[in-house]
Amino acid sequence: MPRGRSTFNKRQKEQARQQKQRDKAERRNRRRQEKHEVSPDDEMRELREHAEAQAAMFRIGPGQPSLVQPRAEYGEVPDQVSEGNAKAHEADYEDRGK
Repeated sequence: MPRGRSTFNKRQKEQARQQKQRDKAERRNRRRQEKHEVSPDDEMRELREHAEAQAAMFRIGPGQPSLVQPRAEYGEVPDQVSEGNAKAHEADYEDRGK
């Protein structure tokens, strides 16, 4: 028995829908693979750009001192500690020891 025209159209429409889904899934997978294939040079460039943007945001130049000093209790000792910072660190250390 021959199929009617509406059955043929429905079948064509369903096949087109399925093909669209396959194409979409393929594009999605391709984007995921490209995202994971970042070279180390690109990653370093992105990190450098991000660091420069943050430095500009906080107005820190290459020769300027940082506004944030590392804390001595974490084993990090700053290169230069101002007299005020040294007193503050000593007070913190004394408070924690009690």
